[in-house]
Amino acid sequence: MGLQKTQQTDAYSLILEAIDQGVYRPGDRLVESELAERFGVSRTPIREALQRLETQSLLARDGRSLIVASLDHNQMAELYVVRRELEGLAARLAAQHATEEEVRILREMVEADNALVDNPVALARANRRFHTQIHLASHNRYLVQQLDLVHRTMALMATTSLAAQGRGEIAQTEHDAIIRAIEAKDADAAAEALRDHISVAFMTRLKQDAARRQDEA
Repeated sequence: MGLQKTQQTDAYSLILEAIDQGVYRPGDRLVESELAERFGVSRTPIREALQRLETQSLLARDGRSLIVASLDHNQMAELYVVRRELEGLAARLAAQHATEEEVRILREMVEADNALVDNPVALARANRRFHTQIHLASHNRYLVQQLDLVHRTMALMATTSLAAQGRGEIAQTEHDAIIRAIEAKDADAAAEALRDHISVAFMTRLKQDAARRQDEA
């Protein structure tokens, strides 16, 4: 029973990570046999992992097939509204509860990530690590769980807002402002800085989508 549960967890995590890394993108079809072969896992835990991902709306039905879900404009807007508020709360709690060591790690992350501003793919990975570290520094397990689901759903967006011209450098400046507020233990400023950061990211993504639609017209 323990081994079976481990395989289920591994299969779920492996598929989720593949979606997050863009191996499988919105609209791609997921086939049990192919996934089992790719990950070296039997088909039963793969099947159960796919059912779990479908329940979480990360996968959708296309006839009898399961495909990686995609977000329409309204879903994206709703996601950003929730993300903005939850991330702001995480920053507020981090300013109140983060240990000196956690704050130091956040500062080191920002400084190291400055070298990635011209590499959107690497910066996107670093950005997820940075935000996850703030979530953990909030020391609220229920908030961490909700933000984990939000960030999983973010993987359903085909591109990163950090790919926009100049966005990487601006995002790093925003990260610096968030950390300065957390270092100062200014909960209000930390929450506002992170909410503003998410708002700018959302506006950037809206501009990206508008440009894409114009190109397709």
